[in-house]
Amino acid sequence: MNGSSPSEYMITADNINKTFPNGVCALRNFSVNIQRGEVVVVIGPSGSGKSTFLRCINSLEKIDSGSIALDGTSLDTQKKRRAISKEIGMVFQSFNLFPHMTILDNVSLAPRIVLKKGREEASNIAMALLEKVEIADRAGDFPGRLSGGQQQRVAIARALAMMPKVMLFDEATSALDPELIGEVLEVMKTLAREGMTMIVVTHEMGFAREVSDRVIFMEHGSIVEEGSAEHFFTSPEEERTKKFLNQIL
Repeated sequence: MNGSSPSEYMITADNINKTFPNGVCALRNFSVNIQRGEVVVVIGPSGSGKSTFLRCINSLEKIDSGSIALDGTSLDTQKKRRAISKEIGMVFQSFNLFPHMTILDNVSLAPRIVLKKGREEASNIAMALLEKVEIADRAGDFPGRLSGGQQQRVAIARALAMMPKVMLFDEATSALDPELIGEVLEVMKTLAREGMTMIVVTHEMGFAREVSDRVIFMEHGSIVEEGSAEHFFTSPEEERTKKFLNQIL
């Protein structure tokens, strides 16, 4: 996995360990392979390591040991991590839009600054993506004039503007009012249907049932159980999985 040739897996995580300075072990001997075009939903109780896993993939957290590879390239040096991070889109709970910039400028900024696109090309890319997430009519508005669901759709468009190979969603709907969740999930479903490789940390079990190719249940930094959505929601094997599902369904 040290070369740059494409792999059969989009993401390979091998025996990852991550302990924070306060002594909390967030990931322990964690291994998983994500296939191209696969939609993987990761669930589990708070503090189980779900978000840390995503942040390690995106190099927002540095692993203590183990290895991570994206599309056949190992993220084993800081230089590689910086380069590969451009190919990973991530959407967080908070929208993190620049309040002083229009929606169009928020989405076109990274293509101009990072990808070195011209202003017109970057704006065209941004407009196409805003149309994709059905919010092009608000391109000239500032974020403060948009609802939470609309802002999160803009955040997704902004991540897609970098033309990523994989999209990571970290509780992307948890900060939204219930009536706004659906519009964001619809955008995520569209990406899944189009073949985007996605890892989604969420408590939206309806989304997991409908869209995921695989569900992973984590606790204490490890995988307790994984399988297809059908297996997971109809015949889970582990008692801890059954207890968790009984609590949230």
